[in-house]
Amino acid sequence: MTSRTPSRTELANAVRALSMDAVQKANSGHPGAPMGMADIAEVLWNDYLKHNPANPDWADRDRFVLSNGHGSMLLYSLLHLTGYDLPIEELKNFRQLHSKTPGHPEYGYAPGVETTTGPLGQGITNAVGMALAEKVMAAQFNRPGYELVDHHTYCFLGDGCLMEGISHEACSLAGTLGLGKLIAFYDDNGISIDGEVQGWFTDDTPKRFESYGWHVIAGVDGHDSAAIKAAIEEARAESEKPTLICCKTVIGFGSPNKQGREECHGAPLGEDEIALVRETINWNYAPFEVPVEIYEGWNARGKGEAQEEEWRDIFADYQEEFPELAAEFERRMSGELPGDFLAKADQYIKQCQQDAEKVASRKASQNSLNAYGPLLPEFLGGSADLAGSNLTIWSDSKGVTKEDASGNYVYYGVREFGMSAIMNGIALHGGFVPYGATFLMFMEYARNAVRMAALMKQRVIFVYTHDSIGLGEDGPTHQPVEQLTALRSTPNLHTWRPCDATESAVSWKMAVARADGPAALIFSRQGLAPQARNDAQLQQIERGGYVLADCEGAPEAIIIATGSEVELAVEAKKQLSDRKIRVVSMPCAEAFMEQDEAYRESVLPSNVRARVAVEAAHRDYWYKFVGFDGDIIGMSSFGESAPGGELMKEFGFTVDNVVASVEKLLK
Repeated sequence: MTSRTPSRTELANAVRALSMDAVQKANSGHPGAPMGMADIAEVLWNDYLKHNPANPDWADRDRFVLSNGHGSMLLYSLLHLTGYDLPIEELKNFRQLHSKTPGHPEYGYAPGVETTTGPLGQGITNAVGMALAEKVMAAQFNRPGYELVDHHTYCFLGDGCLMEGISHEACSLAGTLGLGKLIAFYDDNGISIDGEVQGWFTDDTPKRFESYGWHVIAGVDGHDSAAIKAAIEEARAESEKPTLICCKTVIGFGSPNKQGREECHGAPLGEDEIALVRETINWNYAPFEVPVEIYEGWNARGKGEAQEEEWRDIFADYQEEFPELAAEFERRMSGELPGDFLAKADQYIKQCQQDAEKVASRKASQNSLNAYGPLLPEFLGGSADLAGSNLTIWSDSKGVTKEDASGNYVYYGVREFGMSAIMNGIALHGGFVPYGATFLMFMEYARNAVRMAALMKQRVIFVYTHDSIGLGEDGPTHQPVEQLTALRSTPNLHTWRPCDATESAVSWKMAVARADGPAALIFSRQGLAPQARNDAQLQQIERGGYVLADCEGAPEAIIIATGSEVELAVEAKKQLSDRKIRVVSMPCAEAFMEQDEAYRESVLPSNVRARVAVEAAHRDYWYKFVGFDGDIIGMSSFGESAPGGELMKEFGFTVDNVVASVEKLLK
């Protein structure tokens, strides 16, 4: 005897019930969006989404992003119902410590969660990155008769995502690049936390997206399965433009007293209202109870395994026809670097030391890209309209365009935040090591995307040039002061500020080699003198901090410096020739702190209390290394507009000032 086939409404109601039950049990959460978007999700996930719950990492799966991440129970319900390894106990533990179902979707917790969403607008921007990655991978790997890379990126988003400025940055670029396999569903329910959005959000969203170059399907009833299905068919038929499907929905759909109102946006419905919902939607089951036929209606394992098996058959033929390309595809999607990269990088680093020349570290960065780029076909670079200043274009860079996506460089335009979150999406998709650049000062525009890269431990490389008051005449609006401290205080992020071409090459090597987190590379506008090193010192650079210049016997004082100020420290040591002075270059304090205690003690012996830190950035960070007994030559104010050399003198970054600081401590 076979069980009956449930209706679409019944399938969607399972999402509504699980969502309201989990929020109620947690006594916190957002039931409104899951209940309002359940019908859209049911059609998309059951009729179109290409995925295999038994293998969430299948390379050619469709990507699904819940940009309005506060509605996380929608995603958790879908993952549970379709057969992912997310048992009902995890839904019962929604928002509880160590559960796989935190308040907002967190990458790496539950299988099937493609990205961490919560900060509104970043999910749709990640989705743009994923769709861009799909388009570039397809252009690089697909061959006639072999559509190896052929998947869609679907994104749910709400009014809040569209109000955030980052959505303008990302969606504008998505239209320009013709990301035809990106399909976004706008949950147009007219409600946000403060009530009806008509009082503060009156954009003509369809016209806005049409102006970006999107295909727009307006006026879709988000509770009419046939209308939703027709819209998705139309969207999938449009291959040249991304599509926005505008779905008119009722927030908290099914709640007699709270649907359509802000009361159901971010709070439990309450036991009495939940009882009424059960009656209204004819869901006659206990909390967290789902009947067998509903599970059978949702289960995607059989279909997903068949879809993946069909793809694997294609890949097997592809391997026979294009064995080298197939091996390269597997390597890149696994995140494994080319086998010869590290050895060749070390050769280049040695060459930098031998060639020793004075050069701005931004130029040294470009030289490193010219050395490493040919070794790394997974590089996908870019700059926020500053390529000529950031020097991120290397000799074999080729721009990605709507017409030809086979390149390795993205012109992001003046979109620092959008660029950074798009890079996160590219990294999450797989197959690339993305890097993107702007001035260090404008990291501020992108700050939350940098944080999200660190939170998700993604291999994303943020390149920041014009690193201090040394950039000169552009003045304090462009001169970073507090930004290095903000970067260094971000968990999982490694921040490198190299002092010369050799350290610049090492910083690029380490950023590329680090698979479990992002890196920020900080480069100068002004020329930096090369520093002398022996082989041991050369190898120690990658440890984040090392003894660059030492004395005979135990040091009396230690000067710690980074970037352009290392030269000052070395010159100060020369002037203090009658004292035992050690100079420590610390290009990456985070990497240094990850070294074993014995190594850290060998570089910064705890019994040497006379310590001076020198860096043209906010001084407060360095107390952790010099203590209150030491001295810090740094910034405690904003800069000024003047030639860089004059500013360095004005703010105390001189050899004489370093010497005076050391002498004061040694009195």
